[in-house]
Amino acid sequence: MTDTSANNTSWGDGWSRRTFLRSAAVLAAVPVLLAADPAEAAAELPDFPAGVALYRSAYRNWVGEITADGLWACAPADAGQVLAVVDWAWRNSRRVRARGASHGWSPLTITEGTAADDQVLLVDTTAHLTGLSLESGSLVRAGTGVTLEALLTFLEGHGLGLTAAPAPGDLTLGGALAVDAHGTAVPADGEEPLPGHTYGSLSNLVVSLTAVVWDEDTGAYVLRTFGRGEADCAALLTHLGRALVTEVVLRVGANSNLRCVSRTDIPAGELFAAPGSGGRTLDGFLTRSGRVEAIWFAFTEYPWLKEWSVAPARPLTSRHVTSPYNYPFSDNVPTVVADLAGRMVSDAAWYLAPVLGNAQLDVAALGLVTTLSSDIWGPSKNTLLYIRPTTLRINANGYAVLTERGEVQRVVHEFTSFYRERLTTYAASGRFPVNGSVEIRVTGLDEPEDVGVAGAQVPSLSAVRPRDGADTAVWLDVLTLPGTPYAEAFLRELETFLFERFEGTRVEWSKGWAYTESGVWSDEEVLGVRIPDSFGGAVWDAAVGVLDRLDPHGVFGNGFLDGVLVRR
Repeated sequence: MTDTSANNTSWGDGWSRRTFLRSAAVLAAVPVLLAADPAEAAAELPDFPAGVALYRSAYRNWVGEITADGLWACAPADAGQVLAVVDWAWRNSRRVRARGASHGWSPLTITEGTAADDQVLLVDTTAHLTGLSLESGSLVRAGTGVTLEALLTFLEGHGLGLTAAPAPGDLTLGGALAVDAHGTAVPADGEEPLPGHTYGSLSNLVVSLTAVVWDEDTGAYVLRTFGRGEADCAALLTHLGRALVTEVVLRVGANSNLRCVSRTDIPAGELFAAPGSGGRTLDGFLTRSGRVEAIWFAFTEYPWLKEWSVAPARPLTSRHVTSPYNYPFSDNVPTVVADLAGRMVSDAAWYLAPVLGNAQLDVAALGLVTTLSSDIWGPSKNTLLYIRPTTLRINANGYAVLTERGEVQRVVHEFTSFYRERLTTYAASGRFPVNGSVEIRVTGLDEPEDVGVAGAQVPSLSAVRPRDGADTAVWLDVLTLPGTPYAEAFLRELETFLFERFEGTRVEWSKGWAYTESGVWSDEEVLGVRIPDSFGGAVWDAAVGVLDRLDPHGVFGNGFLDGVLVRR
């Protein structure tokens, strides 16, 4: 019998466990395309292109901290309609923001405080820009509104796949490319990369892309296809929302069967030990398999380590999985986690952070056993995708530290040691700024030769754009509930440590960065100096110059991007 009293426990201000759980579904809901009232549309959007679906819409980012209600939005049926919308927006002093899954944290699409009467128009790519077709044995043409799950499913059906991919399957391809989304993979010891694969970001797979850009000769916006070898393509491969790409052609390769083994029996002190310490270190698993992820819940000692390995045949102990999302205990917020998180948010019981961290670890350890998911095997998609929109909505910051492959263990050790020391110090003063986890992934860089195009351009603004003396990126994320006191001050300390300790530090565009003591995306030194310097002044200025030239009227932009993407 269901215990309804547990589901309805109240924590004041109208909060209940059911409310907390339901919030994930609400945030994940796809906007309903209800046609706008023709009279209202004609009055507010005169001469809007006929035949383009027009409606009012709310906008919510992943955690619901950036929101806007009643914005005008449209769902173009094809690239031609996208062009018509952009042309109309330019002539009517509107700004166009492409919207996919809204699965991000940073204000690259909509800025907080955007009002219904602001001159902003959302362009929904998910309704119609979802075409998929195989161009040849290794090229796939894809609309930018297609989800990664749909793309990987299509590829799998043709015996194709990717080396690595982000864990959420609901991301749109366009959104993923805009922020150089990535998975976790470097070559294992002795592993040779397959043709059509990359260990870098998804942006490094682009062979060509079609975007709406300004044409100086005609004095109008046009659709133009850019080959990977064209200089201007470099800025568009990771454009941060400062452009609108409608379609891409990707280089892909033969699919692989992957085995994913999860374990929670290695202490953080051993997994993240100093180089040369021996034992079961992250570097050791990287050497063996090349594909790892560590999730270290706050105030716990045993991380959840995932290790993927290429396995053509099913290992004897592995469970064959025929679909993705094989960790239901993670995708659906368990009662104990929901109760604790809800109490922390509603009663300001932030001191429960250690209890929540240990509860999350217990749920993971038990869930891996009860769902038979500690050792799974199948086509790559089924082990690479494991996060649904119903998972716990939580804030995340993010950085990539570019280093040499042999230095990965040192980077991880020094970061986790600093993180542990600061978290312990804060807790000793009764402050608990982190109640989620540290997540660590390791990838290669965006090496242009991976795409197989002569003269291929490097993605200018990708966090894994190659730099001298580096061949590997260590991705470091810290997750905590929205509204957690002292979080910004704590994350500012981590950010300062990373930039000052590791010369190869860059921000992860979709997440949190540029912290002040009380805010995020607002530190002037990080925005104006550290970020441009991390790419090199000439590269940064060139990329910004291309984006400005291809959109001189600033149709593709917002107030935040206006202040970030500027030449030095």
